Amino acid sequence: MTALLPDRGPRRLLALATLVYTVGYGVYLTAGVLYFTRVVDLPASQVGIGLSVAGGVSLAAGVPVGHLADRHGARGVYAGTLLLWTAAMGGLCLAHGFGLFLLFAALAAVAQSTGPAARGPLIKEYGGDRPAEFRAYLRSVTNVGIAVGALLAGWGAQVGTARAYLLLIGGSAVCSLACAAVVMRLPVVAPTRAGSGPRWVALRDRPYVLVTVLDGVMAVQYRVLTAAVPLWILDRSSAPRWSVSAVMLVNTAIVVCLQVRASKGIDTPRAGAVAFRRAGFAFLISCGAISLTPSLPAWVGLALLLGAVVVHTVGEIWHAAGGFELSFSLAPAEAVGQYQGLFGMGLGLGVTIGPALVIALCVTWGTPGWWVLGAVLALTGLTVPPAVRWAQRELAKTEAAAATDEPAAV
Repeated sequence: MTALLPDRGPRRLLALATLVYTVGYGVYLTAGVLYFTRVVDLPASQVGIGLSVAGGVSLAAGVPVGHLADRHGARGVYAGTLLLWTAAMGGLCLAHGFGLFLLFAALAAVAQSTGPAARGPLIKEYGGDRPAEFRAYLRSVTNVGIAVGALLAGWGAQVGTARAYLLLIGGSAVCSLACAAVVMRLPVVAPTRAGSGPRWVALRDRPYVLVTVLDGVMAVQYRVLTAAVPLWILDRSSAPRWSVSAVMLVNTAIVVCLQVRASKGIDTPRAGAVAFRRAGFAFLISCGAISLTPSLPAWVGLALLLGAVVVHTVGEIWHAAGGFELSFSLAPAEAVGQYQGLFGMGLGLGVTIGPALVIALCVTWGTPGWWVLGAVLALTGLTVPPAVRWAQRELAKTEAAAATDEPAAV
């Protein structure tokens, strides 16, 4: 068991903090909508609009919060985002009406989107020679935490009382508060010195912005298994209905078991770019296979569906590992938080627009939409390697300029 744990010290504390927080996040992720519709008594349409607005508001917060972490210390800023989540969950426990729901849901979305940006410098500091590999380990921990949180939320859904849902949302607040306490046990990471260039250097770094946009397009794939496939199974596929749960179990198990191993060989920007390219082809294959399931007998369709899920999940692991490597290796050391915040914006945008896009393409349009989505993801993967080479050239110029203490043009 101890072999699965990081060494004692900051790495283990960060892993523990991630596990505690994601249990609470998994509870909110699973039970939040049920709480809003059954306890706060909001129409489902208002909940959907509110969560979309909250997600949109949060996208702009990552870069400035990452900049704060760079200049004023990542530990305190990261703990601040966790306390914001605690306050948001506490507010949602008291919300009765759309206005308060929107306010506290927006605060929760901001806390969720800015936490990774503030945490980035901590991972860079304590991740050793391979912060991207440590980030991959934390992703496995995140999946375990969310799975545990989802199980707890399942208990609340089964009981179905207002008290049970309040206990879950309040429990999410307690988890975040406990996570903040763990984070404050980390050694202080000294703020980085401001360079002589512009303050918002990440936003001016055009090749890094391009890589971020491409990652955002690729991030639409995260909604394939959670939004498109469940509806496809129920409305179009011949696979049995219980395969909706099987899809998520297969995906979670593969990510938890293989994310770290897959990340070990992705240790350079070139390897990260190649991982994107492989991921794009994997998504093309899985999308094409899923599109064929309606015309097959039930058990043949189920076998093909689960095979496609395996291929898709391998692509997801490559995509995530490549993103971790590129987000760290293409960022200058003095602005890791700001660059992590920018990279998170791309991911957040892809995840936000993903449900509507994949449902429109794959469920509403049907078989041709699956092939279009797969082709877009494959082309995106093919575009990443030249974008990364451009980013490497610009980063080399920036570092050379910094070495001679001259302003860098990016």
